[in-house]
Amino acid sequence: MYLLIPAAGLGRRMQSSRNKLLLTLLDKPIIAWTLKAAEASEQIHWIGVICQPEDLVDFQEIVANLSLTKPVHFILGGATRQDSVYNGLQSLPAMAERVLIHDGARCLVTPKLFDRCALEILNSQGLIAAVPVKDTIKIVEPQTNVITNTPDRCQLWAAQTPQGFEVELLQQCHDKGRYQGWEVTDDATLFEQCHLPVQIVQGEETNLKVTTPVDLALAEFILRQRMEEQLRQSLDTISTLTR
Repeated sequence: MYLLIPAAGLGRRMQSSRNKLLLTLLDKPIIAWTLKAAEASEQIHWIGVICQPEDLVDFQEIVANLSLTKPVHFILGGATRQDSVYNGLQSLPAMAERVLIHDGARCLVTPKLFDRCALEILNSQGLIAAVPVKDTIKIVEPQTNVITNTPDRCQLWAAQTPQGFEVELLQQCHDKGRYQGWEVTDDATLFEQCHLPVQIVQGEETNLKVTTPVDLALAEFILRQRMEEQLRQSLDTISTLTR
């Protein structure tokens, strides 16, 4: 499976003057955690990192330090996420039939979620990882801040990445979007506007997008919890073997 990682954004909401994916999370850059998950995936075999020219050297150094076994290709990003993914699609090998797209800032994604999406997209045209919404959502009139509707929560899902697509169809959707002047925040929306089906794959509650300093603190907490659990499992295994 081919994987594109949009990583060309800035860190405005993170209150950072540099790409937020270069910020440190438990002694590693944020993007390193995303790459480690892709490396551990059984289904992904090709990784494309979409970045801005000013970040290229930093990303190359991070990849070199990780000593990944899978090839990582660097692709020039655009002015928007939509433009960056468009560039990524043009850089895929000609034989690529399916692709996963995963935001670099969702650094807590697990290899199992990558694998689940990679297998599901083999039998569908488009999909996204998502989780059911827990909060009650209100639709508000922007000018007055008055609630106009409360949609049924059982029909609402919070979109995540990975998102997976047939490459040819997604390229066609991006071409139409550029021609029509559509501005979207994810690729599933392009599929929807082209009247193509997008299925849901159960995501992960911990698959948060690191956007603000609070998100960074939450991500650190989750990673520490995972590390403690892995340590406990290792100790239990050792204990069992030495009985």
